[in-house]
Amino acid sequence: MKNIKRIFTVILILIFAVILYSNAFIARAYSTISTSAYGMVVMEVNSGRLLYENNSQKRLPMASTTKILTAITVIENCNLSDIVTVNPRAVGAEGSSIYLQTGQKMSVEDLLYGLMLQSGNDAALALAYHTSKSVENFALLMNFTAQKIGAKNSNFVNPHGLHDPKHYTTAEDLAMISCYAMRNEDFHRIVGTKQHTLKSDDTSRVIANKNKILSMYEGGNGVKTGFTKKAGRCLVSSACRNGMEVVCAVLNCGDMWNECIAKMDLAFREYSMREIMPVYAARIATPGAKEPFVRAETLNGFSYPMKTGEQDGITVKIKLPQILSAPLAAGSEVGGIEIYLKERLLNSQKIYIINDIEPLTLLDYLNRILKEW
Repeated sequence: MKNIKRIFTVILILIFAVILYSNAFIARAYSTISTSAYGMVVMEVNSGRLLYENNSQKRLPMASTTKILTAITVIENCNLSDIVTVNPRAVGAEGSSIYLQTGQKMSVEDLLYGLMLQSGNDAALALAYHTSKSVENFALLMNFTAQKIGAKNSNFVNPHGLHDPKHYTTAEDLAMISCYAMRNEDFHRIVGTKQHTLKSDDTSRVIANKNKILSMYEGGNGVKTGFTKKAGRCLVSSACRNGMEVVCAVLNCGDMWNECIAKMDLAFREYSMREIMPVYAARIATPGAKEPFVRAETLNGFSYPMKTGEQDGITVKIKLPQILSAPLAAGSEVGGIEIYLKERLLNSQKIYIINDIEPLTLLDYLNRILKEW
């Protein structure tokens, strides 16, 4: 029996892996379009669907757009209210700075604002030392986070993006990292802030966000600029309109602002977010249980960015038993639902019961007999 259970578990893992691969494949149903960038990707944030690309797989330096991964790595591994004592090795960092001093005390949250609004390389180092005790250990954590997200063609050796030949990404990986980060409420709030007051010890000062997209583009809400001589001008921009949120990542792009604006305009013109399925709910008969039916639901609905006419190719397959036997605990998986676009899997969700299924006791049977007498 144990061997059968093990075999069944392995089969489930393999099925899950196939579903993940299928979702990644579908997300790549994109259009290749011209660009002045060395690498470019436009991606919808919540679904991860790749909408447009050009040279999206080329490994390139990314300058301070590195800090998108730095920020989400810190957010996932630290408390925002933690107080950081600035490590002397973070002071006097080359390039952009928020002018930290050795021993200065500042919250993780304020350092994140300094990192993402002012692109402080000293803030990046201070956060790295606080999180992982060393830059090398923090880089390992960054790479672990990138791998978890699915950014497999990237390598990070520092938290700030100053040039290193071993420090690189691709436009697609950077867009994936950015979409993942934008789904985090704290990250989303920080990068969408135009001004913030940094508090340190007994002093405070106001800093402004360098990202012009926030003020020059309708719906603009993020995310990060970058520049080094080797990387050129880099930008990940984001915007939300009519319930659809997109990011545009451009690497080594001289006209990065207008390039991102044009590509996001195109995305909002050609795509819209469509609700394919609300939260699915059903009633399943439970003969022999205290209640005649139990409610079963998915955890989430499903929406997807689509062009006009694409929705006609959607099919939904539901696997659900007609009856369930007691006992069965609330939260038990009882079925599944799969959503396809022209026979290609877009989304797969499990269906769970939301109440316990309790068997009838002898007293319950007697009461039923008396009621029916």
